[in-house]
Amino acid sequence: MADITRRLGWRHLRGAPTAHIRHHRSGQLAHDGPGLSFWFRSLTAALSEVPVDDRELAMTFHARTSDFQDVAVQATVTYRISDPAVAAARLDFSIDPDTGVWRGAPLEQLGTLLTESAQQHALAVLARTPLSSALVDGVSAVRERIAEGLGAEPRLPATGIEVVAVRVVALRPEPEVERALRTPAREQIQQEADRATYERRAVAVERERTIAENELASQIELARREEQLVEQRGTNTRREAEEQAAADAVRAQAEAARTVRLAEAEAARSVKLAEAEADRSVKLAEAEANRSLRLADAEARRTALLTDAEAGRTARLAEAEAARSVRLARAEAEGAREVGEARAQAQAAWLRVHADAGVDGVATLHALTATRLAENLPRVDSVTVSPDVLTGLLAKLGGPGARE
Repeated sequence: MADITRRLGWRHLRGAPTAHIRHHRSGQLAHDGPGLSFWFRSLTAALSEVPVDDRELAMTFHARTSDFQDVAVQATVTYRISDPAVAAARLDFSIDPDTGVWRGAPLEQLGTLLTESAQQHALAVLARTPLSSALVDGVSAVRERIAEGLGAEPRLPATGIEVVAVRVVALRPEPEVERALRTPAREQIQQEADRATYERRAVAVERERTIAENELASQIELARREEQLVEQRGTNTRREAEEQAAADAVRAQAEAARTVRLAEAEAARSVKLAEAEADRSVKLAEAEANRSLRLADAEARRTALLTDAEAGRTARLAEAEAARSVRLARAEAEGAREVGEARAQAQAAWLRVHADAGVDGVATLHALTATRLAENLPRVDSVTVSPDVLTGLLAKLGGPGARE
């Protein structure tokens, strides 16, 4: 079937390589060939698609032989359309421009034409052939007759059809006739089977007699050998008892030797275990002593380390305290120096003031000395002035210097 797609009012057809496309536009042939692809308008286009590949047509029909027996014919005809233009003109291969589907059923028409033509030639051959001959040579005869008849059929070339091959698969009679025809052969086969059965039974009887004779001879031989076996068993039993006694003696000796070896091994193992236990105790004691010594050494080292650390910390604290005391002393000295300088500057300023005021230098020094003494004197809550001191002071105040 052609693949048709729609685009803006146009149609696009894409055919297969095994399909011959014929496109008529307004009554004129526009495209003609297999595997075409083209655009067309659906309102002005007439399309035909003719398959050109080989096609198989299977057919089954009934025919009657010359002895009035009904047979079924199974055949296959391989054909192709060799002239697509003629086939499109004789049969309706037109397709729908929208869907690409055939409007009619052209392949069914071709199948009917080929089936009826082949059936006509097969019936003509079988009508002159008896059933037995038809079943034996009918397949090749019918195939040749159908191939010749279809090759000479004038309507097929006129329709553009070419027959490629004809195959006749089978000619089968009715089931009842087929069973009747099979009966003689089946009976003959059954007779051959019965004869083979009888011969097989005779051979089996002969073989059974031979087997019985062989069994009797075998039983006689077995009885004789059984007698020998009894004698040999007695001898073997005596020998076995002797061997068993010797073996028991050897086993007893071996058991005694093994017991002795086990006792010796157990004693040696006990001694080794005791020695190993003693060695282990000694090693444990030595290990404990070594561990105690290592612990004592470790404790001594730890104490020494702690003592050294404490001494170092004390030394660092002493150094820090000494440094702090030095810094404090320096700070106090600096403060005292600054205070002294300030006082000296103040006294110098005070002296300059008194000198500028015309005060005598000696009096100024006396006043300064009195001031310093007053500053350093303890606190005096009350002063008792005696008459003598007061008289002397008054005399000094009343002197010539005081009057001035």
